[in-house]
Amino acid sequence: MKATKAPDELLGAPFYHNFIALNAVNIIESCTHTRDKKGTMFLTDHMLLFVLEGSNKITYGNNSYLVRKNEMVLLRKNINFEFHKIGNQETDHSYDSMYFFLKDEFLVDFMKMAGITSTYTEEMARITVKPVKEPLLSFVNSIKPYFSDPQNVDQGLIRLKIMELLYDLASTDKNLLLQLLQLKKQVVADITQVIEDNYMNPLNLEDFAYLSGRSLSSFKRDFLMIYKTSPAQLIREKRLNKAKELLLMTQLPIKDVCYTTGFENIAHFSRAYKQFFGETPSNSREMHTSLS
Repeated sequence: MKATKAPDELLGAPFYHNFIALNAVNIIESCTHTRDKKGTMFLTDHMLLFVLEGSNKITYGNNSYLVRKNEMVLLRKNINFEFHKIGNQETDHSYDSMYFFLKDEFLVDFMKMAGITSTYTEEMARITVKPVKEPLLSFVNSIKPYFSDPQNVDQGLIRLKIMELLYDLASTDKNLLLQLLQLKKQVVADITQVIEDNYMNPLNLEDFAYLSGRSLSSFKRDFLMIYKTSPAQLIREKRLNKAKELLLMTQLPIKDVCYTTGFENIAHFSRAYKQFFGETPSNSREMHTSLS
């Protein structure tokens, strides 16, 4: 299943969500009726999710977070996660949530406004689901009227409201403040672990460098010392080997194998696969099936 890149791919067809777009922030309202909706999302910006009706189960790596009505969770950018939305059966299976997508530059401005001069933290923040109580709940709901006429929204006002939102959250929750600080300044991570955890995600080299807590030049240098090859070459080979494994060991359609292994274009995937293995993806599957 192809991951939806958020927020950009949520702003148009086939989703047609209500949204407000600012320079460094996007706010998206997801309001629908659903008994059971699953999918995969890849975050290109940091995401603050509020569930206002129903529930949403977020699965990232080996961890799952169930976000129920009037709860929230903060996730950093450059991660791929599965979601499972369930509507409230008592209200005709209605599901309502609000996403705040935050760019790094917005976090810089927030830290300046909050008077935070250092991003150094001694402990790692944990991803946690938090209850949303008054007056924060009223604050989130106060954004809703702006979706009816987003072209005429005072962007300065909305920006201030979101700054206020983050300030209120950070001032009342130490762990969430740590999360906000560590969104901007990643802790240096083990490169091999970063590669293993993320090589099937649709990331570029700048994204991998960010996840490892390094500059792009430092990432390339350290990567070469470990693997003795370039990041692009190794990641391509790992994706193609995983693609062949899925083709031979599962019944996934070829297009799903393509998207699952981090390729974003089926034609490009087929060319790369044939160049690497000497046969097309469909030929690999057919030959394996005939020998089984």
